[in-house]
Amino acid sequence: MQIDKFSYDNKIVRDFSIATVIWGIVGMLVGLLIASQLFSPAVNLGTQYTTFGRIRPLHTNSVIFAFVGNGIFMGVYYSLQRLCKARMFSDLLSRIHFWGWQLIIVLAAVTLPLGITSSKEYAELEWPIDIMITLVWVVFIINMMGTILKRREKHMYVAIWFYIATVATVAVLHIVNSIELPVTWIKSYPVYAGVQDALVQWWYGHNAVAFFLTTPYLGLMYYFLPKAANRPVYSYRLSIIHFWSLIFIYIWAGPHHLLYSALPDWAQSLGTVFSIMLIAPSWGGMINGLLTLRGAWDKVREDAVLKFMVVAITAYGMATFEGPMLSLKNVNALAHFTDWIIAHVHIGALGWNGFLTFGILYWLIPRLYRTNLYSRKLANFHFWIGFIGIVFYASAMYWSGLTQSLMWKQFNSFGILQYPNFLQTTLQIIPMYMIRAIGGVLYFSGVIVMAYNLVKTAMQGSFLANEDAEAPALVKESAANREKGHHWLESRPIQFMILSLVAILIGGLVEMIPTYLIKSNIPTIASVKPYTPLELQGRDLYIREGCNNCHSQLIRPFRSETERYGEYSKAGEFVYDHPFLWGSKRTGPDLQREGRKYPNLWHYNHFVNPRTMSPGSIMPSYPWLAEQELDTSTTVAKINAMRKLGVPYPDGYENIANALLMNQAGVIAKDLRKNGAPVTKRKEIVALISYIQRLGTDIKADTSLTK
Repeated sequence: MQIDKFSYDNKIVRDFSIATVIWGIVGMLVGLLIASQLFSPAVNLGTQYTTFGRIRPLHTNSVIFAFVGNGIFMGVYYSLQRLCKARMFSDLLSRIHFWGWQLIIVLAAVTLPLGITSSKEYAELEWPIDIMITLVWVVFIINMMGTILKRREKHMYVAIWFYIATVATVAVLHIVNSIELPVTWIKSYPVYAGVQDALVQWWYGHNAVAFFLTTPYLGLMYYFLPKAANRPVYSYRLSIIHFWSLIFIYIWAGPHHLLYSALPDWAQSLGTVFSIMLIAPSWGGMINGLLTLRGAWDKVREDAVLKFMVVAITAYGMATFEGPMLSLKNVNALAHFTDWIIAHVHIGALGWNGFLTFGILYWLIPRLYRTNLYSRKLANFHFWIGFIGIVFYASAMYWSGLTQSLMWKQFNSFGILQYPNFLQTTLQIIPMYMIRAIGGVLYFSGVIVMAYNLVKTAMQGSFLANEDAEAPALVKESAANREKGHHWLESRPIQFMILSLVAILIGGLVEMIPTYLIKSNIPTIASVKPYTPLELQGRDLYIREGCNNCHSQLIRPFRSETERYGEYSKAGEFVYDHPFLWGSKRTGPDLQREGRKYPNLWHYNHFVNPRTMSPGSIMPSYPWLAEQELDTSTTVAKINAMRKLGVPYPDGYENIANALLMNQAGVIAKDLRKNGAPVTKRKEIVALISYIQRLGTDIKADTSLTK
């Protein structure tokens, strides 16, 4: 038998592990900053670059793609080499992948505070960075699949199945959701509009959680948990059922984010049905993980690594039970748009992703540096302070979410809203925001302790960049010994990837094709007109400031919402919205019918200092809007881009667009000056006011639909 000698590349694993810790600290620090702004708006430091709306997407991107992303690559590069008994396909591709990913993160950290954003949740980065993400991801796919193809192990272990499904599906999700028309180097519009954009975004958003925050981490669980416990995986058959049912069902569930919206009801129902079905494979994976520890529970009490992993898997089980429950319409009606969703998301992020990453780091770093962990006591301290932090965080947000929902829906004995002013609810939950921040501080403190512990571990050890290994060469199977069924598939990575793609494409195609090909599914409304040039510029300022991170533009057909906000939303209202701005959280009130509710001066004062109009408001001040001049050099390009996307601006409209813009701005500025506001028509605040005053004014309660 031929024995091959080779070495594992530990340097790339070390680099990704360092990046994981550094970006984890950065992302969580930004999270603490925005959490503090919700009870003390002054914490934004008085600059336009650190307001909640601008840095909330910085927090989500840095935690998801920087912290978790680097954690995924760290675990994959370590485990894949050992599972395949082969060095990575290309050291050069490994380096390109590492530095390319870090460059993307740095660009995100620069562009998002500058207000350069597409506004689409978890996909806020603009089109040049989207292209870079695609290229770096292709590099990762080539490197990973090249390694699998040159493996010395015949069968691909279950962890590799999840890695393959991850790289294939994330590529599809990113490309489909990022199809956009560039306007400038820092601005684009999605090709989808309104309801179609919403469906594509939450097909992407839900499955980014599925295939970036879940499937790769399940692969890591299947590798690192048995290693840490020194036990085999509980059930091979359950692994097969878990994998295929999970990737097939998950992709259908995105529409449950859009219940009671203007999305066609059949799509909402599909999302709900498949979300409920998702409990089975999700809990199958949790059970397979926890039962792997059979006979090792005494070790769990002593070993911080296993403590982190057990709580991580349990948090995964909690989150994947709660998700399907939230997709039930009666539960969704209570919880959607509230802080309950924030608690749900962070059970997954802090518990599942965070704790599993910490467990892997504590197991991995001593092995890379050929030493023991510097301090088990510090690791156990990290576990308990992190666990208590999660409890503080989640319990405060669950309580806050219930308070919000019940107060928003409460009517008095006269049939009138008990709390008609949205701010009444906000003031009631301020203590919960403070408790949430305390939980964040505890969790963050644990991460700092971990960083110290890992640095000390590395300092006392000796890093092995190239780890020698040997394994027999893979012998091509003979026709007589050819296997059948899943064993056959496990030895054929290309066929495995193709079948995985088929499994995930079915759900997406069934949900999206009818929405695009059958025009009657998205009826138009005759009174809905395209935005004027000034309103279009104002809408882009609304996006730049991240207003959609706190305000929804979607009124559900509940009496509590129509009484508070106005007529419920209809699909035809959004046909010219590139992108859609329905939002996912109401930190402030819904704005879809905000137009002409208040005079221009009210909005001016509210932007410059919200507390002058709404005492106790937690909205940040935007004084720079009254100081900065509107950039009208992009107006022509924006009108042309919108026309290409199907917005019915007449030919030649772009030639008079800026003149029309200035005429409309002059009317608003004149009204503001008449009432004492020192503003000229060229200021950004005028454009933003024009957009706010337009919202909902095309629609009346008796509007008839036209096909």
